Formats: sequence, C-alpha cells, structure tokens
Amino acid sequence: MSAPRPVAAADERRGGEILAVFDTAFGELLAADPAAFQVKFRKMAASAFAFYRGTACLFYRDLEDLENGAENRAYQDERTSRVWVHGDLHAENFGTYMDSGGRLVFNVNDFDEAYVGPFTWDLKRLAASLALIGYAKALSDAQITVLVETYAAAYRERVHALAAGVGNDEVPPFTLDTARGPLLAALRSARSLTRFSLLDSMTEIRDWERRFSPGAGSVELDAATRYKILDAFDGYLETLPEASLTRPDSYRVKDVVGRRGVGIGSAGLPSYNILLEGNSDALENDVVIYLKQAQVPAVSRHVRDGAVRGYFQHEGHRTVISQRALQAHADPWLGWTELDGAGQLVAEVSPYAVDLDWSDIDDPDEIAGVVADLGRATATMHAAADDDSGHSLVPFSTERAIDAAIAADEEGFAPFLVDFAHAYGARARADHQIFVDLFRNGRIGKGLL
Repeated sequence: MSAPRPVAAADERRGGEILAVFDTAFGELLAADPAAFQVKFRKMAASAFAFYRGTACLFYRDLEDLENGAENRAYQDERTSRVWVHGDLHAENFGTYMDSGGRLVFNVNDFDEAYVGPFTWDLKRLAASLALIGYAKALSDAQITVLVETYAAAYRERVHALAAGVGNDEVPPFTLDTARGPLLAALRSARSLTRFSLLDSMTEIRDWERRFSPGAGSVELDAATRYKILDAFDGYLETLPEASLTRPDSYRVKDVVGRRGVGIGSAGLPSYNILLEGNSDALENDVVIYLKQAQVPAVSRHVRDGAVRGYFQHEGHRTVISQRALQAHADPWLGWTELDGAGQLVAEVSPYAVDLDWSDIDDPDEIAGVVADLGRATATMHAAADDDSGHSLVPFSTERAIDAAIAADEEGFAPFLVDFAHAYGARARADHQIFVDLFRNGRIGKGLL
C-alpha cells in the first residue's frame, strides 16, 4: 500500500484559500443539502475544466488580487468597468434557444451569474477556459496562444463593426441560415427536437389531462407547499411582458412538482416544475416552466457599486433583468417571483436547448473556427446590453465604450488575454489537483472549515 503524497506548504496554503472561498460561496447551501454538494463536488473532480466551471467564486476572488494595481486593469475605465456582463463566460456556456420570434439561435446561455462589471472579466474567464480545453485536447502552448488570439481578434472585429453602426443584415445572429460547423450542427440538432418528446419524458396523460409522471427526478409536493408555489406563480405572471400575455388560458396550471438533479451550479437550491396549458387546448402544446431559487452571483462580491446592488429587488429579479439585457429576444416565459422570502427565477424548460459539445471538436482548424464564432457571439452579447436595452444601469452605448477602450491600445489587446489565459489555466489545473486531494481525504463535505 503506497503512502499518500506529501503536501507542499504552498499547496496547503492554497487549499486553505480554496476552503475559505467555498465556505463563503457554498457554506449555507451545503449545510442545508450536503448530498447535493457531494454530487456537485464529484462532478467538479472529474477534470480541471469541470472544476473551473464550478468555481466562478474562486476565479473572481483571484481576479481581484491579480488586478490589484492599475497596470493589471487594462481596458477598464469609468464606462467599460460598468457594463452588463455574463459573469460565468466559459467555452461550454454557449448553445441554442428558441427566441421570442420562433427562430432558433445559437448564442451565449446560462445567465445565473450575470451582473454589472468590467467587460474584460468575461473575456478573461472565457480565455482561461480555452487554455483548459486546449490543454485537455493536448494542444501546445503555441496552439493555445493562437486560439486566444483568434477569440480576441473576432471579438475586436465584431465590437468595432457594431460600434460603427453596422446593421443587423451585415452582423446577423447565428441561425440555421448563417451558422456553420459545430454551431450549425447544434442548431440542426435542436431543430430535430420536439415539444412532444420533452413532454413525453416528463409527463403522462391521466383522465384526459396531462400530469407530471412520478419519479424521473420529480418530487411530489404536500398541499401547503403546492399552495405556496401557486401563490408565487401568481406573482410571476405580473413580471411578464405584455406581449407574452396573449392567451390567458396559456397560464392555466395543470400540475406542480419538486425537482431533483439540477445543474452543477445549482446544487442545494430549491427548484420546482410547473405544467401549463400552453398556446392551445392540444395536449402536445403544453409548456413546462421551472421555478428556481436564484443564487448570489460570484462577481457581485467583488463589485462595490451600491447603485448596482440597490437596483435589484432580489436575485431572481437580478437574473431576469440581466438576461433580458444581454440576450436579444429572450425567452417569453422568462420572469421572476418570490418564495419564502427568496428571489426566484422562472423560465421555460425548453425542448430546443442544445449545448455546444466540445467532445468531437478536435481538429485545430475547426476549434479555431468555433472560437472565432464565440468571440463574435460575446461581442454581440455585450453590445446588446446598453442604453437601448431599456435599463438605466448602463446608460451609454456599450459597444462604443469598449471599442474606444480597445482602440487606445490595439496592439496589447490579444497579448493581454493570452498572458492571462496561460497563467490562470495553469493555476486552475493546479487548483483542481489540490481540490481533488482535499475532497478525497474528507476535508470538503459536511463542513468546509
């Protein structure tokens, strides 16, 4: 039997830092549902990228230390440090959705961490994720450098075009008509999906009406909890845009259940599914929406602008307002409410959601093509959230502010992201090993500290 490897003093110190950050970010939720976090942490242990996905809290804590000094806050000024940001922009947070006009679009998804902050934080988080994906695919440091440069160039080009006032016809979204390669494959896969298949996987028809099926991750609710969910649902209806409320019967509730097995970032958060009538009496047009307790975004702990914090009623309101700002033609079912005093996010369980799958994207040229498209999608997202989005937090043209900031040091923009990607990618790989050792030796579990 081999002895455990000795732990270096630097690793021990870093392990303490990781535990402290986790305690702040996850402590209360972990105490409430330790089993959910066992699952979350085992998923994070699978790879350095999975660890990175689950640790935005650690990323922003490190970023605050790394940006201690004006020279490390390049491209941030009074305006560009106060724009709508995604907050957890990594290479797997892209996929398909059906927009409010019925068009399938490939773009950024998962806005749970969205907030207002420096635009460079999104770019740095994405760049480091490219370093991790490149490393996992055994790309050389030089090849990873090219990928980050490709992302930076595509972002820069699209931001400049949008700042110059180029119309939507010349800068179209990624759709079935305009996408290519793996993005087009994701859209075609989404198009092959059906609402009926989704409903069939979650529901059944009993006594001529659709109801949630028992099991399959659903939890039956007692009468008191069901009443509270329905009361919260009534509050949600008041947050929907008027354009969504075209057929009152669409919002007739047929069934309500609790949910298990939500994503890696939502461990320990209460969540529910609600089955609705939909846009016709036909059973195949029923709609499933989810109601989920919204979390405190990691980035908010490092943005000390009282005007930003005071703008939001609660985290559910913050998540929805941020998504509506960042995503053009967002889900028409998107809204917020409160349950037991906590802010809730409400949105459709979409039958047309397909995430970008990196598992079969291995050719360096194909990877570069995808990365360029992600750069363009990021720029389009940042440009959507400005003075035209209807929210007073960002009362200026985001794309023009970012364009001007980059133009002030055009030559340094790509190297700025490349250096960060390599440095933080290496940090995340080392942190992953430290995390695995902490977890497997019982130092992360029922209590973090």
